[in-house]
Amino acid sequence: MLNCIDLFAGAGGFSLSAGLAGLRVRLAIENDVHAVRTFRRNICLGKPNPPLVVDKDILTLSPAEVRARSLRDREKCDLLLGGPPCQGFSTHRIKGAGIDDARNKLIHTYFEFVRTFQPTAFLMENVPGMLWPRHSDYLRRFFQEGAEAGYQLFNPIVLDARDFGIPQRRKRVFILGVKAGLNVADFVWPPKATHGNEAAIKENPDLLPWVACSNAFDRAPDNDLNDVHMSHSEELIAAFRRTPANGGSRKDSGRLLKCHDGHDGHRDVYGRINPALPGPTMTTACINPSKGRFVHPTEHHGITARQAARLQTFPDTFVFEGGLMAAGQQIGNAVPIMLGKTLIQHILPLLDRQGENAKTIAQRKMREIA
Repeated sequence: MLNCIDLFAGAGGFSLSAGLAGLRVRLAIENDVHAVRTFRRNICLGKPNPPLVVDKDILTLSPAEVRARSLRDREKCDLLLGGPPCQGFSTHRIKGAGIDDARNKLIHTYFEFVRTFQPTAFLMENVPGMLWPRHSDYLRRFFQEGAEAGYQLFNPIVLDARDFGIPQRRKRVFILGVKAGLNVADFVWPPKATHGNEAAIKENPDLLPWVACSNAFDRAPDNDLNDVHMSHSEELIAAFRRTPANGGSRKDSGRLLKCHDGHDGHRDVYGRINPALPGPTMTTACINPSKGRFVHPTEHHGITARQAARLQTFPDTFVFEGGLMAAGQQIGNAVPIMLGKTLIQHILPLLDRQGENAKTIAQRKMREIA
């Protein structure tokens, strides 16, 4: 079985994807206390040979020591998942701001783990903002560090989860790196979309329609700890009652706040989700209607953590620890499970090829000796 490690693992979304794709997760690093509890409950508890979970700041860790604890001497790492957090991509960065940003240290630390674990490939996920011109220094350094670590990096690509059957419009950047010298001549990256809107289907009839998010609002399992939503004031509940079902907006409710006076922005804030369409992007504030279109399609409250998790294609058996706000943050930070599985499965042939390359090199050396 192929081995995988997960840096900045969060609640374990990418690890769950890897497991579903047939990989064995050997190590996860995460220092958020609630996310660690969630990871251990869902990815480790009761599982044979669970991954080692290191709940410390990655900047304080020795990659060599962690490798010795998670992999045996002759074992190799086939895939490294996760990328440095995106909080450093601030819209307020000006002039020289960011030169000493902590994220630069995270890039270096990230590649210290790459150099130590020597994975056949690594896959990083981040927000589209990392491709903005103001963050070009970050991206340039990421590629430079990757090359210095001995890897060929594919160009960053922006994928929309809707195009892969996820019931949510969610655009994220993915960067794939593979060991230099690995034969990738016949490898196509990224994988082809499987779903599309009407215009895309007209051009490619093989595509399936985007998946509506209606199933996210089915009844939750009995005694589901995550079947909870925010409590709202009577005034806000009254506004939700005035908001038309299945896609109505705050403007439809007649509710006007001072921050909305004089402009037509924030249209999605306090809006209802339309279950006939893919859902909105699940952010870390996805359970808070004041932060986006996160009101239940027909009921008069924000969506539950379970409904948000379903939009991220987490199974109902996956339980988030730490309460409602912590659950929302963990859900919003995750890679959609089934998207992660699709991407990892697409990479699997490359991971198997590493062994073939090693065999070919050994055979060539034997011929040279003879």
